[in-house]
Amino acid sequence: MTPEALERSQSWLGQAELRPTRQRLALAALLVGDGQDRHVTAEGLHEAVLGTGDKVSLATVYNTLRAFCDAGLMQEVTVDGSRSYFDTNVDDHPHFYMEESSALCDAPASELQIKALPSVPEGYEIAKVDVVIRLRKKD
Repeated sequence: MTPEALERSQSWLGQAELRPTRQRLALAALLVGDGQDRHVTAEGLHEAVLGTGDKVSLATVYNTLRAFCDAGLMQEVTVDGSRSYFDTNVDDHPHFYMEESSALCDAPASELQIKALPSVPEGYEIAKVDVVIRLRKKD
């Protein structure tokens, strides 16, 4: 881990007042160490951290990603009932999901227009609107 990645990781965890454990720092370095936003699955992040030589279980990766989401550092994006991605960009924005590669990336929020939403049942309010645009290659 480079000194810059360590500093970014510590700062990122500090924003949410999360204790910088060895596992959290290792995962944070992969997520924000280069200053770029990431869309990761728990399994993909687990493979990446093992590739650095750090020993972190898949359960720890899941628990840490949940802690990062609970702390407001990340958001979970559910593509279908069986696949979740974790996004370091917590601003409201839409996503493109490429079906062939199972990749998720940001879509330009400035180009999205939602003219109206359905009325919600009495006693409820809209908490959030998630937009995932599924893409497949043309034949």
